[in-house]
Amino acid sequence: MKRPFLLRFVSFFLICCSGCFSTSVLAIRRAPAGGRVAIVVDERLSALRLVPDLSGRLLRRIGRGGLVAVRGEKRVRDGVVFYRVNVTSRTSGWVQREAIVSPWRSGDDAKFLNLIRGSEDFDLIARARIFLDHFRLSALRPEVLSIYATAAEGVAGLLSRDASRRLNAKEMNGGGAPLHSYYLNFNGLDRYNRHGITFIFDGATKRFHYDGAAWRELVHRYPRSPQAAEARKRLEALSEARLR
Repeated sequence: MKRPFLLRFVSFFLICCSGCFSTSVLAIRRAPAGGRVAIVVDERLSALRLVPDLSGRLLRRIGRGGLVAVRGEKRVRDGVVFYRVNVTSRTSGWVQREAIVSPWRSGDDAKFLNLIRGSEDFDLIARARIFLDHFRLSALRPEVLSIYATAAEGVAGLLSRDASRRLNAKEMNGGGAPLHSYYLNFNGLDRYNRHGITFIFDGATKRFHYDGAAWRELVHRYPRSPQAAEARKRLEALSEARLR
């Protein structure tokens, strides 16, 4: 008698999860043990060194979005602060403080937002995605959602032009698949999809549009935020594009 109820419960849970705002692979990586979790956000500074010194032996460079466990810190003579971190169960070393952020460290959300604001193109989108994955309770989340969504819609125009140049009409006609499927399988979309961005395709204009997930989260979770009014306008425009 209990099995049908359990199956219904599991099915309901999976349906609910499938409707959540998409989360990138970065959020589900397991952090190493031995300290408090932090995330690499500035790969320009993410050199893992044997000793806390900018001239210290390089062990490896930690990629953006990589998780580390912070075990301690040390300020050196030139004023640079290093964190002692575990990268894996067998690899540890020292990394410059500015390379990483953490939800448990006060002020890191504001510090990270400044880096996002100073970023451009794909770097902006990738860093904003990391913020949304890891700083879920930050009061700055509405602003990052707006930045992320606006950047996604901005890149849609560039991707539309690129796809139109690279997709050959004669080959598409010969292939026999629906036109929109060629566009939505365009490989230029791949790296954005891996960072939680999904595009829709307007067949009338042969143009991509961001699907608006971050704008919907803004409207539903932060309806009184300054960014919500603009999000509503964007969603209305998106609805018109879907109807064409």
